[in-house]
Amino acid sequence: MARAQGADPAAVQAIIDARHGDPFAILGLHQGQVRTLQPDAVEVQLLDGKGKRLGKLTRSHDAGFFEGPAPSLEPGVAYGFEVDGRVVDDAYRFPPILGEVDVYLIAEGRHRRLWEKLGAHPCTIDGVAGTRFAVWAPNAQRCSIIGDFNHWDGRRHVMRKRIECGVFELFVPGVGEGTHYKYELLGPSGELLPLKADPFAFRSQHPPETASVVAGLPEHEWQDDAWMAERARRQQIDAPMSIYEVHLGSWRREGEGAGRYLSYLELADQLVPYVAAMGFTHIELLPVSEYPFDGSWGYQPTGLFAPTIRHGTAAEFCAFVDACHQAGIGVIIDWVPGHFPTDAHGLAWFDGTALYEHADPRQGFHLDWNTLIYNFGRNEVANFLQASGLYWLDRFHIDGLRVDAVASMLYLDYSREEDGWIPNKYGGNENLDAIAFLRHMNELVYGEYPGAMTIAEESTAWPAVSRPTYLGGLGFGYKWNMGWMHDTLRYMSHEPVHRKYHHNDLSFGLLYAFAENFVLPLSHDEVVHGKGSLIGRMPGDDWQKFANLRAYFGFMWTHPGKKLLFMGGEFGQWREWQHNFSLDWHLLAGANHEGVRRLVGDLNAVYRDLAALHERDTEPEGFEWIDVNDSEQSIISFLRRGRTGELAIVACNFTPVVRHGYRIGVPHAGSWEERINTDDEAYWGSGVRNGTLGTQDVEWHGRSHSLELTLPPLATVVLVPQ
Repeated sequence: MARAQGADPAAVQAIIDARHGDPFAILGLHQGQVRTLQPDAVEVQLLDGKGKRLGKLTRSHDAGFFEGPAPSLEPGVAYGFEVDGRVVDDAYRFPPILGEVDVYLIAEGRHRRLWEKLGAHPCTIDGVAGTRFAVWAPNAQRCSIIGDFNHWDGRRHVMRKRIECGVFELFVPGVGEGTHYKYELLGPSGELLPLKADPFAFRSQHPPETASVVAGLPEHEWQDDAWMAERARRQQIDAPMSIYEVHLGSWRREGEGAGRYLSYLELADQLVPYVAAMGFTHIELLPVSEYPFDGSWGYQPTGLFAPTIRHGTAAEFCAFVDACHQAGIGVIIDWVPGHFPTDAHGLAWFDGTALYEHADPRQGFHLDWNTLIYNFGRNEVANFLQASGLYWLDRFHIDGLRVDAVASMLYLDYSREEDGWIPNKYGGNENLDAIAFLRHMNELVYGEYPGAMTIAEESTAWPAVSRPTYLGGLGFGYKWNMGWMHDTLRYMSHEPVHRKYHHNDLSFGLLYAFAENFVLPLSHDEVVHGKGSLIGRMPGDDWQKFANLRAYFGFMWTHPGKKLLFMGGEFGQWREWQHNFSLDWHLLAGANHEGVRRLVGDLNAVYRDLAALHERDTEPEGFEWIDVNDSEQSIISFLRRGRTGELAIVACNFTPVVRHGYRIGVPHAGSWEERINTDDEAYWGSGVRNGTLGTQDVEWHGRSHSLELTLPPLATVVLVPQ
């Protein structure tokens, strides 16, 4: 075998074996000599910056190592190669990518715009078009970019390691958008690791393929200035907020059988007008961050910086969000910073060590989902996650992050046996690192993106989840009220004749309703895993099932707290939700299903129009029981108040018996008008109505005046002063 001349043979062999830790020390221009590795090449000519031949390089190693004199080239000047007739630039002639400040902030774990530095960014350097790559892998001996452009050969583009911050970087000339790529790494012991997708990829291949795709940061000419200017007001705690939760892959499909996914642009044309017509104020999307397994619904993501390609490109996702905003609809995304899947191409054991996760499975492995838990105490990992959350707010104008599975982050012993977890330094079960991460994340969101919000899915009694960090809280804007959901669904599942024994399930939530800024969730979690649909959990014959569901929605929309309803619930879908099939839209041909849909739209309108139903959602003064004790008849009645005297009376009858002459005390004399009645014939109800009623000077419920109502069967009625 021919031996290299000029360069150290051992160093050349390390370059050829892709085991050299500093390829820039060997390759490129050095003291009048130029060296390049061009595997399988027959001839390599040296070119100057204008493409003029300067001489043929010597093939000094059979593996394709070429070198030769370059006396006319000075360091920093442009040059390239003609490789078997093909002109290429030398990746090893370009300077470092990251600046000193970037390196310092990355090492500290405090880079606020990390997505602008890591990942793959098409750009032009010294007049040469290409892509700059950068990836954090501090414990790897070597990292190479491999892809379509270099035959997936890890020898050809070994990256420069910035040991100050553990980032590998390289500018690769000629690589543009649409190029497939991965990272090939050698672990700390020199072992070849599974090929890794880019943690900062802005686009990925269609699953089940797993390569990253060069795309650059999404670009869009936003037309949502009016929305952004109003966003803070629309999302504050005294504003009406009614959220339609959507899984984009199954809201509606196109074609026969299971059908194909709708694109982001098709969803903009179909989903957005539907949500607007229904009167919802927000759409909440199950995770759109790229994920490998359809059955995870997006809750096991591998690409926290890439909208899933299942529906189109990042630019098209921007267009979808823009369409929502122009229709007056906010966009919330489910965001998953708690755990990640073990897929070999993902973050697991990324550089040959437990880099993103904990090494000890008692801290780093999630038993419920067979996933890995982020090491929130490592600054670089926390920075990575914070950058992901801020990226969605920044580049996609997302209005809110609903943070998934917060309880699993807060507790070290979450879903673990007694000897299966490690206490914190104080001996407790609180995950101090996760708490610090969440607090700082919320401070960043509210500090840097005014008007945006965060929402916690937190299922325990952890205190002050939605209180500011300066008051000792976690800093979220809102918290899902899981207790209310469990209690009330349990109540509704009982036969009406038995409900009087479970009356407390209706009222218990008011004992803590104002401890947090709550969202009342009837989410996807309540219509999967054998739980059935909402309508399927209602007792009785078909008429009673629909009446129960309508009465329940009436109760929900008048109860303190923002509203969230998973798709399909708004028209009473019978079938349990399946992620790989469209909703059963054909059901709307039935008056029963259409009646529920019409009711939800009307509830949204009344909820928005009546300040009493939303303005004091988080204030005890905004709610008052009229009668919470009528368990025998399974009736509750209460009063909602706005800030400037607006009033609404709500009465719920959870039995199929019409209650004639049912008297309730009211705040003042006058006429009261029935604003909504879930038993209306337009909703497939029986049509028992009250119309407009005048008060009587009969003391009742401790009040000087009262109304005599006719309560419809299995119904909620709302009355307002005329």
